[in-house]
Amino acid sequence: MKKEKDNKTIDSREVAIKVENLSKTFRVPHEKHTSLKAAALNTFHKKSYTEFQALKDINFKVNKGEFFGIIGKNGCGKSTLLKIIAGIYVPTEGKVVIKGKISPFLELGVGFNPELTARENVFLGGAILGISRKKVEEKFEDIIKFAELEAFVDMKFKNFSSGMQVRLAFSLAINAHAEILLMDEVLAVGDANFQAKCLREFNRYKQEGKTVILVAHDIGTIRQYCDKAVLLRDGKMIKIGQASEVANEYDKENREDEEERINREKSGGLNLGKQVEIKKVSILDVKLKDRSRFSSYETIVLRIEYSAKKEYKKPVFGVGIYSSEGVYIAGPNTKTSGIILNKVKGKGFIDLVLKNVPFNSGDYLISVVIFDWEIKTPIDIKDKAFRINIMSSGLNQNGIVRLECLWEVKK
Repeated sequence: MKKEKDNKTIDSREVAIKVENLSKTFRVPHEKHTSLKAAALNTFHKKSYTEFQALKDINFKVNKGEFFGIIGKNGCGKSTLLKIIAGIYVPTEGKVVIKGKISPFLELGVGFNPELTARENVFLGGAILGISRKKVEEKFEDIIKFAELEAFVDMKFKNFSSGMQVRLAFSLAINAHAEILLMDEVLAVGDANFQAKCLREFNRYKQEGKTVILVAHDIGTIRQYCDKAVLLRDGKMIKIGQASEVANEYDKENREDEEERINREKSGGLNLGKQVEIKKVSILDVKLKDRSRFSSYETIVLRIEYSAKKEYKKPVFGVGIYSSEGVYIAGPNTKTSGIILNKVKGKGFIDLVLKNVPFNSGDYLISVVIFDWEIKTPIDIKDKAFRINIMSSGLNQNGIVRLECLWEVKK
């Protein structure tokens, strides 16, 4: 019996966060009072509400030392879940069990006073995070240095750019030395150099065996740093498991949603047949193995499988490549490349070989389209439905394209 009890104790120590049967419902009032007088006059009126269920029956656990990702579209409940874990929101049903000190980085500027300076806000934020004044004094220079704000330490927070604000908040959060770090879209704001610093901190946290819960739209970050992840949709758990598998499911859902939207727009809500249809798009390496992550300057093969019920003359196959922010990078097609497909019929495929792709680290979106010969009317399109992740060695250059540079210094 004693041995069994000891095993239970060991198991319980391994769990950092346990979420059980968690649900959260918000009550949104139908009437909004914009003045004290209006509120007083309606004190005895019966108030009506609309209930909005942000989360429904969420269950998972995070072991100590794990990086755990939360992904999903805007409005799926990611931030609400993180705020419940942080203790900001109270769940309607269920519970969260936390074992360890939490340091939250939830929203830009939360806990900071816009009228105070960076110096004053560091001490204010430290107090909110439960850091003693003595410890903040010891770490003050490190916090300011990491945030790259040495020249702005006595400037008011309200005069900071969004990038400066996020650097200060993140720097304070990582210096709290908590066992558990909550991160909500930390890489969404800030330049490439600061993002690289954040990623190096993630590496350090992994090496130190600390627990991190990370909300991010950048699926590449989830794939690279998270051990496990959960996918939310409309407040419900869709999939939980290994981060790469959950990220793949998220990509698949996005593709299906985008295809449905485009088909609905093209057909005016009617399900019309397509003369030539894109059946499948595969992202492959030079050995024709399925891949979604590549290094800078690797060769990427896009295989476009199509189907034509009837003979179709001179279709044009094209690809659009975009940054994760939607910036258009390139758009090769068969016509401009001098390839003429006189006709297609039945099933087949065409490969686009992108040689030595010179992109910086990040996620890139890919559209695939079949046009008529005049490149005016799309016959079928998968708009930004596919995603690749590029990892470059060393530090990123600024911008999207990674140039091969040789610097010559002459005296």
